[in-house]
Amino acid sequence: MTAYDDAVQRYFAAWNAATPEELEKAVAAAFTEDATYTDPLADVRGHQELAAAITGAQTQFPGFTFRPDGTVDGHHALARFSWELVAADGSAPVAGSDVITLADDGRISSVSGFLDRVPTP
Repeated sequence: MTAYDDAVQRYFAAWNAATPEELEKAVAAAFTEDATYTDPLADVRGHQELAAAITGAQTQFPGFTFRPDGTVDGHHALARFSWELVAADGSAPVAGSDVITLADDGRISSVSGFLDRVPTP
């Protein structure tokens, strides 16, 4: 497993954390203290705001799981990957792609997220 794969695995562990305690630990393991996360719906910084953004997504899509879609591609301190938000029935109404920057310790220092598929109202 590459450093990129390891960072992305920890990223998904944070997004899929089941309890507030698990989320706190997973965010700390995946992200630097001052990490930023920016996508069309959020622009946050730091562990507390990251955890709040993740909790908001989990509240909006209860019972859904984030999973990787394809392989991680990286160079230097950058990596990109795609993901899906999957319901219990296997459908994936939301999908996106993220680009992350890794800090020297292997944790994520920034995320730039893009929504590739969203439900229509």
